[in-house]
Amino acid sequence: MTGISWARVPGSRTAERWLTRTGCRRVLAVVPHMTAGTRLADVLPLLEADARVQIAFTTPDGPDTWPGVDEYLRRSGGLVLPWHQASRMRFDLALASSHVGIDELEAPVLVLPHGTGGIRSRVSPHGTGIAGHPRDLLVRDGRVVPEAMVFAHEDDARRMCRAFPEAASRVVVAGDVCYDRLRASMPLRLRYRDSAGIEADRKLVMISSTWSPHSLFGGNLDLITRLASVLRGPEYRVMVALHPLTWSAHGTRQVRAWLAEALEAGIRLLPPEEGWRAALVASDCVIGDHGSVTQYAAGLGKPVLLNPGSVLDVRKGSLADLLWKSASVLDPARSLRGQVDELITGGSRRTAIGKRITSMPGEAAARLREEIYRILAMPEPDRPAEVTPVPLLTREWPER
Repeated sequence: MTGISWARVPGSRTAERWLTRTGCRRVLAVVPHMTAGTRLADVLPLLEADARVQIAFTTPDGPDTWPGVDEYLRRSGGLVLPWHQASRMRFDLALASSHVGIDELEAPVLVLPHGTGGIRSRVSPHGTGIAGHPRDLLVRDGRVVPEAMVFAHEDDARRMCRAFPEAASRVVVAGDVCYDRLRASMPLRLRYRDSAGIEADRKLVMISSTWSPHSLFGGNLDLITRLASVLRGPEYRVMVALHPLTWSAHGTRQVRAWLAEALEAGIRLLPPEEGWRAALVASDCVIGDHGSVTQYAAGLGKPVLLNPGSVLDVRKGSLADLLWKSASVLDPARSLRGQVDELITGGSRRTAIGKRITSMPGEAAARLREEIYRILAMPEPDRPAEVTPVPLLTREWPER
């Protein structure tokens, strides 16, 4: 909690006489896990400075709520409501980057993707629906739950409409605000490198892993230690970004214990909340798997080397499938150092990934804000919806 008693927050029956600003539209940010929270953090600035709006946060109860979310929300400084209260209150809008709990809310819900595109690149474990959009979470008692479902690309939107024709009128194509921010940061790459302490003659290798047993961390953990060993020295700096769910599922202590040898060799383990985007902008190459970070890297033209075992998770026709057809795959039989050298020497790669990540480059902030204020039934603020560069990765950036 923020220090304000839950019984005195906006929306409770005893709250009105305590409020300094009254009559605000009430918006709820639904955060079941840190991945959803970090994606919503890109969207909330589009409306939170509006003096007509009050934003609150909540974490749904249930088996899909992950450890560490409460701490993450407390650090954000947001007004946090317990789920049993938030699910009984009426809100003018709920923002979600997951389907968890949205059918229990008294609010029109805007659902955003929490990775590249709006349909997962991983093979779906669900028998119905499409990857990332199981039918039982989208349709309840014949009712389509979300007021709007945002997709970054028209192809994903069309696939959604074919799979859920009853929800076709709720589908919105609005681009990818995270990718737009990364693109806006690229002209400042030297500034990102300098702020992180990466000298001009040193190469930054970023290692990225999503979650799942076939991810780089899940299926080839030793690769991180081996890369840390062979890239040790003045020529290289290695930074590692792990999916937030990896931290939540295994715990900080265990993750650092598993990577102890690599940490001793000098890798920098990035925090899950933020930092991977700055490292990605500053990097000279990325070694990763089928996760969104690797896809974003390829979309930015970064040289990419893929973990071979992760192909087992790749869904045919997905963004990751396109990535596998265009990027290099690590060869376990060859020198790791040699493959990294070749990757960097080859320089930036022009691929079709960027055009497949978003069909509206640079437009996500404006289109998302337009949809948000449509649901709120309010005129948009006069100021433009800006696309801002991602935060710098400073030398003092806290590590987990």
